[in-house]
Amino acid sequence: MSLSSQNIVTYSPAYTIVPTYECFNRCSYCNFRTEPGLSPWLSLGEAEEILLQLKDQNVCEILILSGEVHPHSARREDWLQRIYDLCALALEMGFLPHTNAGPLSFAEMQKLKNVNVSMGLMLEQLTPQLLNTVHRHAPSKLPQVRSQQLQWAGELKIPFTTGLLLGIGETEDDCWETLAAISESHRRYHHIQEVILQPHSPGTVQTLNAPPFNPHQLPTVITKAREILPADITIQIPPNLIKDENWLLACIDAGARDLGGISPKDEVNPDYPHLQEQELRIILESGGWNLVSRLPVYPQFDCWIDGELAEQVTKWRQKF
Repeated sequence: MSLSSQNIVTYSPAYTIVPTYECFNRCSYCNFRTEPGLSPWLSLGEAEEILLQLKDQNVCEILILSGEVHPHSARREDWLQRIYDLCALALEMGFLPHTNAGPLSFAEMQKLKNVNVSMGLMLEQLTPQLLNTVHRHAPSKLPQVRSQQLQWAGELKIPFTTGLLLGIGETEDDCWETLAAISESHRRYHHIQEVILQPHSPGTVQTLNAPPFNPHQLPTVITKAREILPADITIQIPPNLIKDENWLLACIDAGARDLGGISPKDEVNPDYPHLQEQELRIILESGGWNLVSRLPVYPQFDCWIDGELAEQVTKWRQKF
């Protein structure tokens, strides 16, 4: 069934592997990080054990989601190599890797492109005002650093996912300006697969004392985003952060067409369990929508990948 069909909502059967939770940023809304040096790195042997258990579970995407080692740290090269090796292992075992590990250098992105069918980085919000509040202790959240990733992904022809975090102190105009920046980058390089609209959802670890983003406002944001973004960019929403079934359907009606990777645990929002595939299917069917699985690389980008990556994508396309 074509992904362009009007009654289709997609998701990726995924599993998240975390090389390390340590991160040199201290975003006040984070429920993921640990202090540098306090989180052991995942070994290749441990990862192989996990992947072996996934072989018969119809998992396609392996999301490599990592905390950030400082760019000038003596351990940065080892950190990147660990991420590369985990991607290569996942690929060798028949999965499709997708990495989101924070801002990377051009050379680091170029290296990881060889073992990833797609990559991603949330812009969150590009307003510099947040550097005085939630990003005060987060050096890699400089707007120009994150915007640079979109440009480099385009130059390297990496199918890319980005997105906004809603409810962390931005204004409506800030949202529209961030979406406009994404749109401008895509019109130049035609490389962005999805834009995630993620509502801030307070967790038990964060230090930020702020209410959750009202999910009832999401349909309005989605409608505006659909007006700003080119039609070939898919809008993604995380269904576990929208508890009300009716408002989840309202988000779909407003223009969201993807639910992201559905895995056993949301590592970024661990206090909000993922709705699983069958439950989502029932909810969507009640609103006249069909839930369809997809790969972490969209078909229009298949021509950008080659070698073993292309071989694995072809195998998965025959299954899905």
